[in-house]
Amino acid sequence: MNAARALLISFCSAPKDSPPRTTTTNLSSKSHLQFHSSRPCANFNASWRRRGRNSLMIRRIRDVKSESPPASVKVLLATTDDDAMVPWWEQFPKRWVIVVLCFSAFLLCNMDRVNMSIAILPMASENHWSPTTVGLIQSSFFWGYLLTQIAGGIWADTAGGKFVLGFGVVWWSIATMLTPIAAKLGLPFLLVVRAFMGIGEGVAMPAMNNILSKWVPVSERSRSLALVYSGMYLGSVTGLAFSPMLIHKYGWPSVFYSFGSLGTVWLGFWLNKAHSSPLEDPQLLPAEKKLILSNCASKEPVKSIPWKLILSKPPVWALIVSHFCHNWGTFILLTWMPTYYHQVLKMDLTASGLFSVLPWLTMALSANFGGWIADTLVSKGVSITMVRKIMQTIGFLGPAFFLTQLSHVNSPAMAILCMACSQGTDAFSQSGLYSNHQDIAPRYSGVLLGLSNTAGVLAGVFGTAATGYILQHGSWDEVFEVSVGLYLFGTVVWNLFSTGEKILD
Repeated sequence: MNAARALLISFCSAPKDSPPRTTTTNLSSKSHLQFHSSRPCANFNASWRRRGRNSLMIRRIRDVKSESPPASVKVLLATTDDDAMVPWWEQFPKRWVIVVLCFSAFLLCNMDRVNMSIAILPMASENHWSPTTVGLIQSSFFWGYLLTQIAGGIWADTAGGKFVLGFGVVWWSIATMLTPIAAKLGLPFLLVVRAFMGIGEGVAMPAMNNILSKWVPVSERSRSLALVYSGMYLGSVTGLAFSPMLIHKYGWPSVFYSFGSLGTVWLGFWLNKAHSSPLEDPQLLPAEKKLILSNCASKEPVKSIPWKLILSKPPVWALIVSHFCHNWGTFILLTWMPTYYHQVLKMDLTASGLFSVLPWLTMALSANFGGWIADTLVSKGVSITMVRKIMQTIGFLGPAFFLTQLSHVNSPAMAILCMACSQGTDAFSQSGLYSNHQDIAPRYSGVLLGLSNTAGVLAGVFGTAATGYILQHGSWDEVFEVSVGLYLFGTVVWNLFSTGEKILD
């Protein structure tokens, strides 16, 4: 009894402001009611105040819990915290960063190439060059361009596209800046420097084809290639638009110095952002890496080239022949169009350069439009073979038709319109033969493009030189007739032998 009284006294004398208990009590239990019914009133009031404070704290905790996000939101936040830390410009798909950098490289490529077609007019006047000499100078670029097509493809497929494309841009930029110096030293030096410039540009297309075969999924192939090749057309637009102004204000050497120096700016971005494949990029987000690796056809590096097997396939020869036929007309217009405007349409240097812009601008727009059409058709279930044949047929027959109309028009406006329509339909080839290398041989796409583009370069060499010879002894109508005949021949070969199916693993 004394022990019970001592326990009751010690309980009653406990501080009123003691901290709340951490254990919870079931208020509805019978034992709890019986226990409290035996307490004195003062202890009962103190206990009630403590329970009030406890219940208040419990309500506050419940309120906080009710304000916290649900579990699904917590998971979402947890998975996006890392992405939120990445700047928006680094969340842009890395594969399209590679595509844009390749686009800008091809922009510089044609800026540095097409400036000669404008500068050659004051250069020829200053040095008293004949049309045959002008054709020789224009074709000398293709001597070096021819040498590095296949070699560039092998190099890119074995060493990686990043290094090869970077080398090419630096090489041709230096050669561009050396062109005025070589021209003052004499014709042989100019021919050598132009050939050296062709060596640098010759590796660009195989290297680009190699790197995009590893970075771009099959479903985005036509669009990506169309965008990259439209860089060539916009490069022609930029070169033809700015060259006359620079020549008029600073003289023809300024074109080569200013355009050539832009390669160093591009190189800084390329070295910092580009990698030969997604597997080599440590900054590539896991989701995009998974997307690329699961949808790209080319993954394994190439150790040896099965030349005999490649050359035994009819679709490969369809590519080679069609590339020759296509480039004959394209390179003639690329190098001789300002001269045509100047001689036939009687435009001055500035006007001929500016009006030469329109066909290339049309090509840039129609190439991307054609790429969108091709990828849409593929996504809707049309076979890749059928898509490639449709697009390339437009790329052949369109230019053939509009070139035949040039001999029947009398006004400069109609002649320029025919040129623009010819080049606009020509650009559908980017979703035809230019996309076909990755279709039929994704692992050897660089080599295959180098092989077919060698034929295309031969067309540039012979076609550009032959145009100068024809003009010295004939007329522009004869120049266009040869191009039309090759376009028609290419159409037949392409539709008989080409395919969109993979023929080489």
